[in-house]
Amino acid sequence: MATLSVGEPQEMEVDRRGESEESGDDETKRKSLNGEVDSLQAPSTVPEESPVDMDTITLDPDEEDVDLVHCRIGKIEGLEVLRKAKTISLRQNLIKHIENLDSLVSLRELDLYDNQIRKLENLQALTELEQLDVSFNLLRKIEGLECLTKIKKLFLLHNKITSIANLDQLTSLQMLELGSNRIRVIENLDSLTTLESLFLGTNKITRLQNLDGLHSLTVLSIQSNRITKLEGMQNLGNLRELYLSHNGIEVIEGLENNKKLTTLDIAANRIKKIENISHLTELKEFWMNDNQIDNWADLDELKNAKGLETVYLERNPLQKDPQYRRKIMLALPSVRQIDATFIRF
Repeated sequence: MATLSVGEPQEMEVDRRGESEESGDDETKRKSLNGEVDSLQAPSTVPEESPVDMDTITLDPDEEDVDLVHCRIGKIEGLEVLRKAKTISLRQNLIKHIENLDSLVSLRELDLYDNQIRKLENLQALTELEQLDVSFNLLRKIEGLECLTKIKKLFLLHNKITSIANLDQLTSLQMLELGSNRIRVIENLDSLTTLESLFLGTNKITRLQNLDGLHSLTVLSIQSNRITKLEGMQNLGNLRELYLSHNGIEVIEGLENNKKLTTLDIAANRIKKIENISHLTELKEFWMNDNQIDNWADLDELKNAKGLETVYLERNPLQKDPQYRRKIMLALPSVRQIDATFIRF
């Protein structure tokens, strides 16, 4: 059995934690957060690599957690002996088809990250499955998941998916990761009433809409899209983390009912004024770097957030002030970190 060896990840200045952190290796996650993942190439698969036969790999029939990472497997077969398996990781192989899984009726987690899979299929026997990761593949549509009614976490990051569809039966779903695809419209989510985390970063979405039924949602990430207006979140009363950096938003608005927000990331937009957030008293992190803020009086909007710990305002006109850090500290005495630097007392 082969195991994955990952090199030291490079340090990145900004970590917004706005994409799901459970799918992918550390280096890929850091690059994905900053929009640097190559859309034409999976992170580690070598096209010229020759696949190996499964009969060359020794499988333990009593193993519950099966690790087959980076073994150059070209076809899923011979897994019938793994009747006790609860988790199987087949990430970073050369698999083209999902097949021969019918005997794995006790499986809880299946990881197919970074392969060459073009279609979601042959999953109907995995009725106990709670987590499925088919990120970094070649999928063009969401399909074949109707029988996975117990699934809680679904990762389809970095494929070629063009629309959100065929999720109606996944009524236990808590986390949905669809970042780095080709999605243009938020739609067909009404049945996902238990959904807690939705990740749609790096798509082609132009409008915040069709979110009304997601009453359980606590994390919403739609970074690096084409959104120009904050709207459509009036029913998201349980939302705690909102990530909307790298869009085209001009005005902070539409957050009247999102009073539980602890993290608000609207960095790298076109915002000229901090406004309409004085009611967000639970805020702990506020990301507003790379905008057009030029008035120190705007910080008064944050004074009701007595537990505010982190503020990012770098690369705004305000930063040109020689007393930049001192003025933030005076205006917001609870803050412990300004931009990437912690305050020393």
